[in-house]
Amino acid sequence: MKIVLTGSLGHISKPLTAELVEKGHAVTVISSNLEKQKDIETLGGTPAIGSMDDVEFLTATFAGADAVYTMVPPANYFDQNLDLLAYYRSKGQNYAKAICETGVKRVVNLSTIGGHLGAGEGSGILLGAHDVELILNALPSDVSITHIRPTSFYYNLFGYIETIKNQNIIVANYGAEDEIPWVSPIDIAAAVAEEIVRPVAVRNVRYVASDDRTGHDTAAVLGAAIGKPDLKWLIAPDEQVQSALEGIGMNPKIAAGLVEMYGSLHNGVLAKDYYRHKPVMGKVKLEDFAADFAAAFQH
Repeated sequence: MKIVLTGSLGHISKPLTAELVEKGHAVTVISSNLEKQKDIETLGGTPAIGSMDDVEFLTATFAGADAVYTMVPPANYFDQNLDLLAYYRSKGQNYAKAICETGVKRVVNLSTIGGHLGAGEGSGILLGAHDVELILNALPSDVSITHIRPTSFYYNLFGYIETIKNQNIIVANYGAEDEIPWVSPIDIAAAVAEEIVRPVAVRNVRYVASDDRTGHDTAAVLGAAIGKPDLKWLIAPDEQVQSALEGIGMNPKIAAGLVEMYGSLHNGVLAKDYYRHKPVMGKVKLEDFAADFAAAFQH
């Protein structure tokens, strides 16, 4: 198959590229970074260097593809002028225009847990991914679409390293006794690789998770890996977390969206649909990630 991937050589797209190339597919990887060109070629992919904001570039790159993988690149949460929802909608609309123009019939889109939640339903910053789902779902009915909904990324735990070093605690407005569905990008890539080559015409959703663990379990496993067996996970009030995020320079609206999102994980709203359609767990367990966490912690 001729497959086009967005996401450059990020956490998901790099192992995804490697797997699809290994299986004999012709893989084009879109990146805005010219320096990634050689790395893409080394993996066996064909680089397409350009901007996600350039619909003509996307259309030219998607032309002739049997399938495309779409994702919205991470935004800068510390940009005080960023309208995150507009950013997501713009990327989704660009993808939809390019798909419609080129007649691509198979789309696998990276969404998120909580992607089913609309405005005012507790999704916080995840509302952007919900909007992208709606934009793509408005494509002609002969376009087969699978929305991949990963859960909480293991690597978000790297953000707690300084607090662990300074106070020997993880502090958030979720966790502790809450069960957190964690996921590795490696398991997400494997799921995307399966879905993107499916010949059956579908409109569906696939959740991806690696390990369901409480905050206390998570702290215990990470603590053991870094030599801090008494590491604790503590729940903080929303207002305290909001203040801390703004204190390090985060856009206040995005900080509020993060607090709302994690608050919904704490009260069960965010993961309710996930538990209704719980997937087979991936291969990368918390203990596996703990080795990577320990390496990052030491450096």
